[in-house]
Order: sequence, then C-alpha cells, then structure tokens
Amino acid sequence: MTVGVALLLDLTSRLPRAGASAASAAAHSHPGLSAAAFAATAAAAFSSSGVPLSARHLFGFHGFTVAHCDAGTTAGWNDGSDELVNELNTKILDSMQYARKDYFHNTTKEYPSELKPLFSAFGLKNFTITTLRSFLLYYLPLIQPKPHTDSEDEDDDLLHDAQEKPVDLVTPFYNSVKQIMRETSIVTTRRVLERIVVRHVSQRTAWKLLKDASKSSKRKAARGMSTPQYTYCVARTTFRAHALGVSAAWVVQSIIEVYRCFIRKPSDDYESDDQFFDMNKFRLFGRKIYGITIKSCFSLVLASVGAGIGALVHPVHGQWFGCALGDVAGPIIAIIVFEKMQLPL
Repeated sequence: MTVGVALLLDLTSRLPRAGASAASAAAHSHPGLSAAAFAATAAAAFSSSGVPLSARHLFGFHGFTVAHCDAGTTAGWNDGSDELVNELNTKILDSMQYARKDYFHNTTKEYPSELKPLFSAFGLKNFTITTLRSFLLYYLPLIQPKPHTDSEDEDDDLLHDAQEKPVDLVTPFYNSVKQIMRETSIVTTRRVLERIVVRHVSQRTAWKLLKDASKSSKRKAARGMSTPQYTYCVARTTFRAHALGVSAAWVVQSIIEVYRCFIRKPSDDYESDDQFFDMNKFRLFGRKIYGITIKSCFSLVLASVGAGIGALVHPVHGQWFGCALGDVAGPIIAIIVFEKMQLPL
C-alpha cells in the first residue's frame, strides 16, 4: 500500500504545468498527506533493501510510524530515536574497543612443535652419558669392600679361598653393552613416535605430548596457583610429556620379548624343546607383555605423581628428580604390589 501511495504522489507531480502548482500545493497543504508521503517514501526505500517486513525485528528494525496529528506537526521517527541511535553507536564503539583490548591481552595461543634430531641418542654428549651410566650400573657392584674378620677358624680359610676367585669382568661388559643398545633404541623409538604424532594428530595435542615438562613447571610456578592446583597441573603435564617415553620403552621391550620367545634358541634351563616350540611360547609371550604393560603404567603414574610433589621443592630440578625417581620406582612397586596380592606378573 505504501508503494502505491508513493506512485500516486509521483504521478501527481508529473501533471501538466497548469495544474502542477495547484496540485502540489493541494498535496502538501494537508499535514496528513505530507506525513503519509514521507512515510510512504521511507517505507518504499526500506522495502527495496531486500529485508522483508516479517523479518525486520530480527535485524533490530522496528519499522516506521506515522504521526496522525493536527496541522503544524511533521512526521518522523519514533520518539526517542536520537537516544536509540546514540546508544547503538555507543555499543558498537564499546565492542570495538573491547575486541581490540582482548586481542592485545589475550592473543591467540601458538603451539610450536620442536622436533629433536632423529639420532640424537648417538650425539657425543648423550651417548657419553648413556655409556658411563650403563658401565657404572654393572661394574659398581663389583667394587665392594672385603669383609674383615679376626678369627682364625677353618671358616676363614674357606672364605679366603672364595675371595681369591677371579672376578668376572666379561659378563658385566656384555650387560653394559646391552643396556647401551636398549637405551639408545628407546630414545630413537621416541623420536620416531614424535614424528608420527606431529604428522597424524592435531597441533595442540602434539604440542602437549612434546613439550618440556620442566620448563612448563617453571612457567606454572610464576602464575601464583594454589598448592593443590599447581601440583595437579604439573602432574598432568608430566603425564602427557612422559607418555611417549614410556610408550617407546614398551615398544622396545616388547620387541626384545618377541626375540626371546620366538627367535632365540631355548636355553638349557628348559626341560624339553616343547616349551619353546609348542603353543606355550604364546602364553609365555602374553605373560611377558602383560607384565611389561603393568610396569609401564605404574612407571608413568608414579613419574607424574613424583614430578608433582618434587615441583613443590623446586619447579625445575624438583620436577625432573621426582619424575626420574617415580620412573625407576614404578616397576619395583608394581612387583611388590602384585606379590602382596598374589597375582602373577
């Protein structure tokens, strides 16, 4: 209807010149027609914008109203339109300022994934530390003080003969070499798992699995967390960061058990070859994998708990020491617990 009124006014304006002034004066002499013309024109322009009348409330437009009043009053927007426009402008300006402030204070978090070299275990520093630790592990028990006795009984002669037996230095050497190969294999396997994680999981998950737990503990210590929350956060971060290392150790140990159960020849301890070549080897392999899995789970959980407790002493060194101590104590505690519960492990 508003469009029709606008068309009628347009046709009226196109009348011949003789009656143009009279028609125009007649059309605009009445305030109601003037208001109707203004409202019709505005409504036609708004309808041409493509927004249907039934959906204008969704866009915040409440339409136009016509002031049905006496002469001397002009039609226009609703009462308080100036306040509405000012309020809308204020809201837009405030939202822009808040967005700008939120961008500078809470910038988008980045997840950098720093991959170490694939054969970092064979670097000079790492390989030297691994070698020294392995040799000390098996050769230190040989360096023990001899028991001193003052008695001159016959038992002393037997003890003296036993002490003069040659010390076996070959077996500890073989064990040390095996330990070096095992540790370097675990580190290399972890590097392979890190590359698989970066390639096949999200960037955020890969960052959590590859982050340095000690540095993360130091950053958390500067946030002023409460003691329970700080301990929980450090333990959770250590659990994620230490998961790949435990997984790598599980993979390497499982491969070793595959070699022992299916490839290596049976030793003399077996009563017959049937225990090696029969279906019992699958049962033996299953028990070995079961025990490795239980020990790995205990190691991961206790390493996380130890890191959370150690971080209370020192954010960096305490976290590292607690993680290492829990990692070593995990398999031992698992054996003790299963022996107390009389369960096979």
